Amino acid sequence: MFRIPFNKPHFTGREASHVSVAVKLGKISGNGEITKRCHEFFESRYHFRKVLLTTSCTDALEMAAILCRISEGDEVIMPSYTFVSTANAFVLRGARIVFADSSDDSPNIDASSIEALITPRTKAIVVVHYAGFGCDMDEIMRIAGKYKLLVVEDAAHSIDSYYRNKPLGSIGHLATFSFHETKNISCGEGGMLVINDESLAERAEIIWEKGTNRAAFSRGEVDKYGWVDIGSSFLPSELTAAFLMGQLEMIDDIQQKRLSIFNCYYQNLLPLDQKGLIRIPHPNELSSGNGHLFYLLAKNLAQRDQIIQGLKKSGIQAVFHYLPLHSSKFFSPLHDGRLLPNADRYSETLVRLPFFYDLRNSEIDEICSVVRTILS
Repeated sequence: MFRIPFNKPHFTGREASHVSVAVKLGKISGNGEITKRCHEFFESRYHFRKVLLTTSCTDALEMAAILCRISEGDEVIMPSYTFVSTANAFVLRGARIVFADSSDDSPNIDASSIEALITPRTKAIVVVHYAGFGCDMDEIMRIAGKYKLLVVEDAAHSIDSYYRNKPLGSIGHLATFSFHETKNISCGEGGMLVINDESLAERAEIIWEKGTNRAAFSRGEVDKYGWVDIGSSFLPSELTAAFLMGQLEMIDDIQQKRLSIFNCYYQNLLPLDQKGLIRIPHPNELSSGNGHLFYLLAKNLAQRDQIIQGLKKSGIQAVFHYLPLHSSKFFSPLHDGRLLPNADRYSETLVRLPFFYDLRNSEIDEICSVVRTILS
């Protein structure tokens, strides 16, 4: 056990009352009254065209792949530096994944590299907003428009984060969010699909409801429902939605606290960044970030391991992040051989520091003091 763990789930105290309401309403399977309230919250606050809660961000990504009509041999461009679910959702539909490198100054996809990867078989571009900082969406949407490609925002890290004052998840044709216990807003496991392209909205609801038009039937739009498309059981129970509602009611408090934690780390570690000993993320006018996580970049793999082990000896849990998917055991035989040096560099040098709502400033000071001692 670590004295300061990497993550600790936050409970607002309102979750149980909402779960109790769901039980009293007498419907605890999916797509009930509380699910609708959650949908209304997101559509109103972030101006998403349509949202559908899912059991996970992975499920939301799998729905996105179906909505993009991915089939055998279609190509999908995405970053190599991401979680396996981003790619797996499209592989399941038969796609050939074309991995792009990360940017020099961010783990996000290098937008300037995308156009050269497009072929007549390219169907979609999937971008990942790492740590809640937006990709270069202006350039990505320009390219997508030029070649008539769909854009999916993997916004698992990015609830309540903005790019040019637009909520992340509202820019691409589709977007996916995570409500895993490590995320800012959590219901243990959970996710959401955002549909910004109106032409995809009706089919999304059918896919969500196991391939049936049951949702339209429940609204009285059709006199019976049946099997009309492919789909699966992607919707969560009312109990999951109720727990999430207890978090959403406190989102402003949660975000204020998490941003203060980010800023405390930033001020503590900025002198080390300025001395060139490490690199840290810098919020900018294009993408403000949302206090999802705080990472530092070591100079090399050896220094990264030294930092993680040094923190561990002090009872502090810090972790690295993704192994590049292009060199994974599953995909490396399928990769086209291009070198992706930035993806490899982030994999070898990125350290995620403890980050959770109840983390105290005194603990952040201690963590940063240990880092300074290690680097000295």
